[in-house]
Amino acid sequence: MVCFRLSPVPGSGLLMLCLVLGAVSSYALELNLTNSEKATCLYAKWQMNFTIRYETTNNSHKTVSISDFGAATYNGSFCGDDHNDPQIVMQFGSGFSWIVNFAKESSSYLINSISFSYNTSDTTTFPDAKKKGVLTVNDSVGFQVPLNDIFRCNSLSTLEKDNVVQHYWDVHVQAFVQNGTVSTKEFLCDKDKTLTTTVPVIPTSVPSPTTTPTPKEKPETGSYSVTSSNGTCLLANMGLQLNITQDKVASVININPNTTNATGNCHSKTALLRLSGSNIKYLDFVFAVKNDNRFYLKEVNVSVYLVNGSVFSIANNNLSYWDAPLGSSYMCNKEQTVSVSGAFQINTFNLRVQPFSVMEGKYSTAEECSADSDLNFLIPVAVGVALGFLIIVVFISYMIGRRKSRTGYQSV
Repeated sequence: MVCFRLSPVPGSGLLMLCLVLGAVSSYALELNLTNSEKATCLYAKWQMNFTIRYETTNNSHKTVSISDFGAATYNGSFCGDDHNDPQIVMQFGSGFSWIVNFAKESSSYLINSISFSYNTSDTTTFPDAKKKGVLTVNDSVGFQVPLNDIFRCNSLSTLEKDNVVQHYWDVHVQAFVQNGTVSTKEFLCDKDKTLTTTVPVIPTSVPSPTTTPTPKEKPETGSYSVTSSNGTCLLANMGLQLNITQDKVASVININPNTTNATGNCHSKTALLRLSGSNIKYLDFVFAVKNDNRFYLKEVNVSVYLVNGSVFSIANNNLSYWDAPLGSSYMCNKEQTVSVSGAFQINTFNLRVQPFSVMEGKYSTAEECSADSDLNFLIPVAVGVALGFLIIVVFISYMIGRRKSRTGYQSV
């Protein structure tokens, strides 16, 4: 734990800011802000990353992902007093800052707004940016939480504005902590409520749609990757077919890898692959480590523009697919179905993924799915059966030939 002593604030005494940085459990960041009596007054832990699209000097566009917060500082973070509302103020990288503002009402508090600033004069992150200087994106949130509750949102939340996409997940936050004790009573975001009450973990069947979708041909296989400061950290090859049912109307969408962008991030215990395109707002595959020796697909989040102009969005963070040992990849050449909910399934083809322990940008030895293993087993069995049948045919032909030969040499 690292503590920063801040300057005195009128009416609040001397504040101590204590930080726990790095991957604590599965969390990238954790903040415990205390008051003059060393009692917790604001608590938060969360994961996040940012994707920034900027114009280059040759009038093209590039995208950068920001997910390294290892050297973050929190100078200016504040519990609040009679005249000022609480803030989380975070600085990281070269000229990045992130501010969350809270506000108090009679029996609740607001996660009021989020501000993110970045400096395109930083030639390391934006080496060829056309416009130089500090740019700020302000997003009004206005999320209301009961005063004595801790807000929880394990699902992925996204803010998009002015060429900046902000991703948040595994969020726990409580402003105005009462009596120095963080509450155990959780107030869930809508996505977590949906997953808890309506989204089945692994549904056994899909509701029959009123309209039968037009059959689609097999989707093209795409190659996707995620890069961190240490090089390629996630690899994925797969053909993807989305099956969506909304208002009893079924749709089938094949993802075209040639028009699909891949971003994401990698951490020690979690990894994210985000796909986006002209008709796909986002399709997220979130991987996790279990038992310190295996990985699996834990979560899928999707938001897709349908042909009727509506938007279909759903999430499930309680999946269990594509299980394989750490240090290896997972492979399934045969068609496989990931059931995210009763209304949304993903068919995969020629699948191979490795979200952890990628060495030199190459796949490690693959663990095959049971469908492929069964196929590999059946091939030699089929060959053996065919050979056995051939031997029987030859043997019968030989016996028939001998019988005819004996018949021709009978005495008269």
